[in-house]
Amino acid sequence: MEDIDDLQDELAALELEHRELDEEINRLVSTLPVDLLQIQRLKKKKLGLKDQIQKIKSNILPDIIA
Repeated sequence: MEDIDDLQDELAALELEHRELDEEINRLVSTLPVDLLQIQRLKKKKLGLKDQIQKIKSNILPDIIA
């Protein structure tokens, strides 16, 4: 298993990329003409990042089985 510090660094990088994608999507939505295909691709990438973020968070703080 990866070191907790490595996981936290990777988590921070993914969260930053996720925020940047969100900003890019918002910029594209407010710019005419709207490129729906590009927005759809960015949203799909953002969703993939969210999944990776959740996976890393679960590795850092595993569920406690009572």
